Amino acid sequence: MVPFNIQDAMDPEAHAQAVELAKATVSGMAKMGAGLGAGIAAVAAGMGIGRIGASAAEGIARQPEAAKDISGGSLILAAFIEGVALFAVVVTLLIAIG
Repeated sequence: MVPFNIQDAMDPEAHAQAVELAKATVSGMAKMGAGLGAGIAAVAAGMGIGRIGASAAEGIARQPEAAKDISGGSLILAAFIEGVALFAVVVTLLIAIG
């Protein structure tokens, strides 16, 4: 119960209830934000890797003799994107736990 007048604001029990309510609200918001952050990181990584694949396929179609160079570069870029996505998911899960 949130105090509405000065008499209730001085009541220690009402103050303790308000503090617990605020802590629960902030904790819930942090967990929801962490879940959204993990989802956004996964979707963004999928989109980035998809664009790399599409560009690599288009590049190989235009210059088949450079297929090894293009596929090697795209594999390294995909690994970097996957690493950043994994880092983002770990950070959001640490936020949810903490």
